[in-house]
Amino acid sequence: MINKQLLQPESIVVIGGSNNCHKPGGAVVRNLISGGFQGTLRIVNPKEDEVQGIKVFHDVKEVPPTDLAILVVAARFCPDYVEYLAAEKQVRAFIIISAGFGEETKEGAALEQRILDICDRYGCALIGPNCIGLLTRWHHSVFTKPIPNLNPKGVDFISGSGATAVFILESAVTKGLPFNSVWSVGNGRQIGIETVLEYMDNNFDAEKDSLVKLLYIENIADPDKLLYHATSLIRKGCRIAAIKAGSSESGSRAASSHTGAIASSDSAVEALFRKAGIVRCFSRDELTTVGCIFTLPRFTGKNFAIVTHAGGPGVMLTDALSKGGMNVPPLSGKAADELKEKLFLGSSVANPIDILATGTAEQLGVAIDFCEKKFKDIDAIMVIFGTPGLVQLYETYDVLHKKIQECKKPIFPILPSVSTAGPEVHEFLKRGHVNFSDEVVLATALTQVMKTPAPADGQIEIHGVDVPRIRRIIDGIGENGYIAPNLVHELLQSAGIPTVPEFVSDNKEDLLAFADKCGYPVVAKVVGPVHKSDVGGVALNVRTPEHLALEFERMMKIPDATAVMVQKMIKGTELFIGAKYEPRFGHVVLCGLGGIFVEVLKDVSSGLAPLSYEEAYSMIHSLRGYKIIKGTRGQAGVNEKKYAEIIVRLSTLLRFATEIKEMDINPLLADENDVIAVDARILVEK
Repeated sequence: MINKQLLQPESIVVIGGSNNCHKPGGAVVRNLISGGFQGTLRIVNPKEDEVQGIKVFHDVKEVPPTDLAILVVAARFCPDYVEYLAAEKQVRAFIIISAGFGEETKEGAALEQRILDICDRYGCALIGPNCIGLLTRWHHSVFTKPIPNLNPKGVDFISGSGATAVFILESAVTKGLPFNSVWSVGNGRQIGIETVLEYMDNNFDAEKDSLVKLLYIENIADPDKLLYHATSLIRKGCRIAAIKAGSSESGSRAASSHTGAIASSDSAVEALFRKAGIVRCFSRDELTTVGCIFTLPRFTGKNFAIVTHAGGPGVMLTDALSKGGMNVPPLSGKAADELKEKLFLGSSVANPIDILATGTAEQLGVAIDFCEKKFKDIDAIMVIFGTPGLVQLYETYDVLHKKIQECKKPIFPILPSVSTAGPEVHEFLKRGHVNFSDEVVLATALTQVMKTPAPADGQIEIHGVDVPRIRRIIDGIGENGYIAPNLVHELLQSAGIPTVPEFVSDNKEDLLAFADKCGYPVVAKVVGPVHKSDVGGVALNVRTPEHLALEFERMMKIPDATAVMVQKMIKGTELFIGAKYEPRFGHVVLCGLGGIFVEVLKDVSSGLAPLSYEEAYSMIHSLRGYKIIKGTRGQAGVNEKKYAEIIVRLSTLLRFATEIKEMDINPLLADENDVIAVDARILVEK
């Protein structure tokens, strides 16, 4: 629970506060004092009479009733302090900095559980243990540095790791990123990242609250809560970016299906973030860069103008933007000619606009004005301006400051000379701006922002899906394991997923009769072994009854073979759809190119069932091989609408058949007209 005593305490007691600012107990007191805490600050230390100018209580029993207690003592003492302070001193919020709890030993976990039980009994808020504390504009209850600039419209940052939070703050401060609050939840037994988001969502005030949330997550304890409140906040106008660390530990586990070999907890995280509309980041620098992007005005276009006085960075930025799917369109015509006349001889206005190393502050302003007013197709402007240390840049950055305030198009300042022009950059940041010192990092982060879809609408698409029939089929399955091909066929039909005509039998004559009826050529596949191709259990382009008879006799001799399946031979681009149940997350649906490519290239995109059509299209478009699906070099693409429809229908099937733990359809054969499931496997566990 999060209460007023935690967020706006009138009084704080530090148990273990000291004069040694090189230790957490002293550093917490220092930060509270320097942060301007307006309430009453009390300190308990049996060995000191005065700590940093504040009279000390030698015993906790001497302390008057207090709102918030910060514990910086050995773990073994913490439960008794919490019990006494809650019962006798009406403390209703605790921040426990100390480590040595559940993150280390079973004994520590028992201490942690006792603290949690006490807090629940007395209705106390609990941050930690094993954290750096809580930093707000009301009180700086942290023992670390740096302390970033704090203002109401700064970033809310929530971290599951104290040390990582410090490093992320280091990255943010150098960029000028402001903060509203920093939450280090530590072990998060009572207040975790999801709980903080829940509080921010339930108490959201668009006029007063920060619109940017940055998260560093090591464990998603409650995916549903995270999804719900992140989605809600984003719909209210917030923007959220997150790092999820430790997502690959299960990625290499052995599995019997294509999906099982590819799907991992990382796929589940990717799917959750996609559904919520969270921008996923993979490094501290990327997270803080995205945070800086979020502080700039929103824009929807993809056309950028680059104004630079150095050719190389302009070229690298152009390459990085283009790689991310954005445009640096050429500039030409009357306006371009007019701009060129206002610059030094040798300048280029083709985009990047290179005003040369000798370009002046006035010329920089002119180039920005042209990008805003004359070049109508430009959506945003990127300005690269540094120095080799020969000149000062105060005048130039003053012009840039004024243009950022005046320009209706977003301007991204890229000021690389943080060493040789350190004072000038610092002065620029003090005026409320951010700095993207590396142009490629900016482009990479911007790509992540631009490709992140809006939150899903949460509706389940059931049109054309026979839910009662799906349940009858699932309920009628008696044993766990991979189900028979006829049941797979029936489930896909019930979901409205087109399938190729097929027949399964251990009788050669019946198979020959079916092949004659559907027409040659046909495909023959062994039934029984999971990986058919590995045991020679697939025969393509079977054109005669004699050939089919020979293949039947050969396949029935394969170990574990129980029958042979015959299908009409069709052609098309091979696609893949799969799904795997991930504990706590639900079904993760994967799509990509099919056949062997799904395992070799692992070019797959993931979504969390149930899926909307917008989510399905987003998954398809995010594939590296999307150009093949769309059609390239004169070759027709596949029916993208039907591919998306099958993804959605499969996700609905899984929503009403949670007993399905793993499945894949590989391949689906697709052309410009149809997308048809050719081979599928479904693993059921009741």
